[in-house]
Amino acid sequence: MKGYKIIVLAKQVPDTRNVGKDAMKADGTVNRAALPAIFNPEDLNALEQALRIKDDFPGTTVTILTMGPGRAAEIIREGMFRGADDGILLTDRAFAGSDTLATSYAISQALKKIDYDIIIAGRQAIDGDTAQVGPQVAEKLNLPQVTYVEGIRQIEKGRIILKRRLERGVETVSCPIPMVMTVNASAPACRARNAKLLMKYKHAKTITELQNADEDYLHLYNNRPFLNIREWTVNDIESNPAELGLAGSPTKVKKIENVVLQAKEAKVLTSSDNDIEQLMKELFESHTIG
Repeated sequence: MKGYKIIVLAKQVPDTRNVGKDAMKADGTVNRAALPAIFNPEDLNALEQALRIKDDFPGTTVTILTMGPGRAAEIIREGMFRGADDGILLTDRAFAGSDTLATSYAISQALKKIDYDIIIAGRQAIDGDTAQVGPQVAEKLNLPQVTYVEGIRQIEKGRIILKRRLERGVETVSCPIPMVMTVNASAPACRARNAKLLMKYKHAKTITELQNADEDYLHLYNNRPFLNIREWTVNDIESNPAELGLAGSPTKVKKIENVVLQAKEAKVLTSSDNDIEQLMKELFESHTIG
């Protein structure tokens, strides 16, 4: 059995459970600096599927590819702590403000520089909920794709057999390799950090992080190349500037409103028949029911 080259598309996202008044900028883009950043949940489900293939096929490598600001290297390290082999951070001011179209373009251009057999992504990111980037990447690379994946049944003879969760049931799909899949939150949760891997990769950094570090671990990176997280800018991928960032993003946020849900007046009822009867009468009169 040969190993596979797997790319996991992951994203560092703002924690939408902690959205405050400063969450959005005036231009309608997310103010990521004002929000706690986390590993996108469904991308962790995707990572687990990649690691299961690695468990079953010796020689398999798992690379995390993410696009974002410098701090997005945190999720590459997080992935390495769980079993990924390395990662690539795609970062440049030219990517700022990208919608799904510009994001998928930049990622697909980066993927053209990488050898891969299988590309795995989470179904969607919690900061957009569009579920578009994975399928758009597949289209741009002219690869077959399977969405809503819940599990991998088998890989053999250049094909992968997948369990796909749909609204009203389950599908079993066979797809040729290379291919792209997107993984549901209903797939198995990602395994926890491994203590040995945590110790091995805790000093893994991008070149920018190394330049800004207070401590000098340069000798480590010369002797242990696995600690070097690759960092690519717009100059490292062949791309059209008009298709990147805000310039390449046809989706625009027109208006943002803060909606605060407040409870209206409350009515306290006892268990008496009279109170229940009175409530039913009020509900009928207001046409809430009936």
